[in-house]
Amino acid sequence: MKKAVAAKTSSAKETGAASASKLIDGRIKELADWRGQMLARIRALIKQADPDVVEEWKWRGVPVWEHDGIICTGETYKEVVKLTFAKGAALDDPSGLFNSSLDGNVRRAIDIREGEKIDEKALKALIRAAVELNASKAKKKPAKRSG
Repeated sequence: MKKAVAAKTSSAKETGAASASKLIDGRIKELADWRGQMLARIRALIKQADPDVVEEWKWRGVPVWEHDGIICTGETYKEVVKLTFAKGAALDDPSGLFNSSLDGNVRRAIDIREGEKIDEKALKALIRAAVELNASKAKKKPAKRSG
């Protein structure tokens, strides 16, 4: 009986991830300008940096990338595409990518404006560091006991 429940949960998660990916595809198409192109490029870099990333759609329309917790979100505004790292303040940023939300204790963001280039190598390193941080926090949580 427990196996059937686990299988159902797994397929529900896969269905959710698939629909989130479709919603993100839709957002990229809907933007139909440099912001959509940039969001698509960022998405591809995230997937290259972490092939096991899970895409989510939260807060009424925000693309979210997760692996053992939120890595980052990809918000689009009129003037910028904002990549917000949930635990950015805890990450080393030797390339100085973070240029927004610098005053908080937890999050950090990268605002990308039209025509700006992304340091792809540095961004992928930042994504991998966020995944490692999430994984280290996940390992420290005590395992739930069943029964």
